[in-house]
Amino acid sequence: MNEGRPSRTAQRVAVRRAAHQLLDRPLVFEDPYALRIIGPDAAAATEAKADGRVSGSFRAFMAVRSRYAEDELAAAVARGVRQYVVLGAGLDTFAWRNPWADAGLRVFEVDFPATQHWKRQRLANVGMETPPSLTFAPVDFESQTLADGLRGAGFRDDEPACFSWLGVTMYLTREAFESTVGFIGSLPATSAVTFDYAVERSELGVVEKLALDHLSSKVAAVGEPFQLFFRREELAAIMRRAGFGELEDVGTDDLNSLYLANRADGLRLRGGIGRLMRARRRG
Repeated sequence: MNEGRPSRTAQRVAVRRAAHQLLDRPLVFEDPYALRIIGPDAAAATEAKADGRVSGSFRAFMAVRSRYAEDELAAAVARGVRQYVVLGAGLDTFAWRNPWADAGLRVFEVDFPATQHWKRQRLANVGMETPPSLTFAPVDFESQTLADGLRGAGFRDDEPACFSWLGVTMYLTREAFESTVGFIGSLPATSAVTFDYAVERSELGVVEKLALDHLSSKVAAVGEPFQLFFRREELAAIMRRAGFGELEDVGTDDLNSLYLANRADGLRLRGGIGRLMRARRRG
């Protein structure tokens, strides 16, 4: 992305999370701050995205991937983890919903400086004060590493941590991806990361290829093109080399069964251009 301006896709993701709060019942992912943080101008956009199966599937994916990541965080907290890092945080609101703040869970939001500045202005505009358990960690990847940015924010790399990394990997170079998972994989046992990724085009069916091409053209038009795609076996090998011993790779059918089964409103994931992975460090 362009270092000098905030991510344009971050707003779109936040709008879809907010739309889920308004349009879908029962909620897969409850976020009482989702509408507030997008601001009054974006509320109209929430309604505009309400129609159509494709829009519904995208909205479902945004809700499901956040739920999946925070389910893994709950498991990590139960294992004793007290550091949560949100990579590419955008307008994420977990720090305001943190149910383990009193138990000592610290939240670190990592993002490009321009995007983080934009978020902090938005927070001030809508009257959302920064919780004491939250630390912002702006990282300019042109001049510093993720490790340095986190350490500068008070992150302890001698203690385990749980990472959420949603809507980011497909915009990265392979080098940046492997560097990041290498750092997470170097942390103490019980550390974990949850992320979504784009499936290699050659692995997709005809309809899925058309959907990927359409989405790729839209994000490229705002200057944030997709760059990185994976085959499942290839990704698993990379994660194991990085030190992760327990992997879970889930796609549309798995997620529909986990979170969207037997719904009267018909909310479902469709297609298979994106998947989710949960990876835990070896004990």
